[in-house]
Amino acid sequence: MEHSLDKLRELIETLREGEVGEFEYEDESIRLRINMGRRPIQEVAVLQAPQTSITSSHTPSPTHLPETAASDIAYVTSPFVGTFYRAASPEAAPFVQPGQNIGKGQTLCIVEAMKLMNEIESDTTGTLLEILAENGSSVEFGQRLFKIRKAPAH
Repeated sequence: MEHSLDKLRELIETLREGEVGEFEYEDESIRLRINMGRRPIQEVAVLQAPQTSITSSHTPSPTHLPETAASDIAYVTSPFVGTFYRAASPEAAPFVQPGQNIGKGQTLCIVEAMKLMNEIESDTTGTLLEILAENGSSVEFGQRLFKIRKAPAH
């Protein structure tokens, strides 16, 4: 995608005419997200790789376990805008539960983005403290999905 101002203006006009509320594009060098204001604006930005974490105003009712020191906490964030699913199918058991020990690389959830089911894996070992998104809810890029207490280093 050519990143010129004229192309961007043309894209925005096309989105307006098509009454598109939100548009997102990503490749190896750029991530573009445009919110046309048809819902509360959370982000309108062009981000260069590497991607940064962005917090959301979404406030689900999470399942809690006791707090620990902040340095022992890791968050798994959504790499996409999409729909959060705790299980592989409506009939299946959730991938993880609060209080469960989590291994690095373990599947925690699925985020459906553009009709693709993307398994989200833990990048740390520890204990799952909270699930910060509700099953079937929309999640934003960079939104925190899971709170994990890191296992002590050996």
